[in-house]
Amino acid sequence: MTEKPVQKIESTCLQGGLTPVDEWKTPETSARRSLKDALLHILAQIRAGVVQEDETFESLDNLPELAQSELQGLAPQPDFPKLADALWSALEASRSVARSSRDVTFLVAPPFSGVRSALEYFPELQAGRSSGTDQWSLIAPPENLLLDDQGARDWWDRQDLSRPWVIPELADFWLRHLSGLALIRELLRRVAAGGLAPGLIGCSSWCWQFWSSYFGDTHLAPLTPAPMTATMLGDWFECLASGTGGQAVIARMADDGFYVLPTANPVQGKKHKHSGFLRDLASVARGNPGVALAIWRRSLRARPEDNPAMENLAEEPVKDASCARCWVVPFDQLSLPAVPQIQGDSIGLVLHALLLHEGLNTSFIELVTGVQEPQLGFVLSRLARSELIEQVESSDCWKVTAPGYPSIRRHLQSWGFPVDMF
Repeated sequence: MTEKPVQKIESTCLQGGLTPVDEWKTPETSARRSLKDALLHILAQIRAGVVQEDETFESLDNLPELAQSELQGLAPQPDFPKLADALWSALEASRSVARSSRDVTFLVAPPFSGVRSALEYFPELQAGRSSGTDQWSLIAPPENLLLDDQGARDWWDRQDLSRPWVIPELADFWLRHLSGLALIRELLRRVAAGGLAPGLIGCSSWCWQFWSSYFGDTHLAPLTPAPMTATMLGDWFECLASGTGGQAVIARMADDGFYVLPTANPVQGKKHKHSGFLRDLASVARGNPGVALAIWRRSLRARPEDNPAMENLAEEPVKDASCARCWVVPFDQLSLPAVPQIQGDSIGLVLHALLLHEGLNTSFIELVTGVQEPQLGFVLSRLARSELIEQVESSDCWKVTAPGYPSIRRHLQSWGFPVDMF
């Protein structure tokens, strides 16, 4: 029987709804953007190769940055409870068209998409919609991930999978080590066998790339958020900036004054030139909203370039005092973190491991990569100075950064590492 397509349930934070993983496609890009990306990648590599060991990352433009309070107002972090609600509606829609008879749904997404944070709100969200045994429980991983098969069976036996449950991130349940595979292996066996209560498993695209071939004959039918196009990003950025107060935002290119936001003409009946920045942003971020937002935040400035041609653009045609205004650095001037050239393969091993596991502490990095101190310390320090990785507050856990992700993914692919499908 032919499966029906997944019904699209859209909201500003989940535009395009959910789509099957095998139908996901990157946003269209122009040949001009592709050539520029290749050139900028080469230039970034040259720059990274000549940067001194003690030199930190610096932006290429000299325009004044926005104050943190202004930046938070113009480009705040997403509302994850709202995203959780949108995901729930989209999942309900997918079940209504009977795409899969399975009770357990896999929701696969690239890093920084916000899915993990949204799923952490699921039990709280469902508490107001159901009662008793229908309430969802959150399954957290054990402290010890190095279990044998029997230990993994015993641990899962202690988890209550007889009522609805959710795992925000499957990558938290394993280590790429002979002794660190049993928990996911046992979970996938139970999912394939059936008989579990309705469940939802969030899984990073890198973790999925590793494990999806493990049960190749099992039809798990994972879903993923549709990629964000330029139009979708524009709508989302406007929504984020408006918040609950309905504040409008005007964002213009710092070099030529072309409009980025609003995506529609700010004055009715009068056409304004619009920039292709959002199209380029959607391409560079590969439709990933979290990466796009991180780059967008880095691109915003307080004033335009000192250019005589810009003098008449200081005053906006819209006089509404509640309208926020900012300027956008062109991609050609926006310096994003670039992977430095380091002899040996240790840098690739570390970056790949951090993506596979959605972050690791130093001892686990040693365990899964084989890179030992003091070499590991040198690699982590260099990557941190390059703004490619960061340490989670009050934790020893290292994670890749959203602005550095495009460069990291490109390099891992060029170095022959298996990369995700996004």
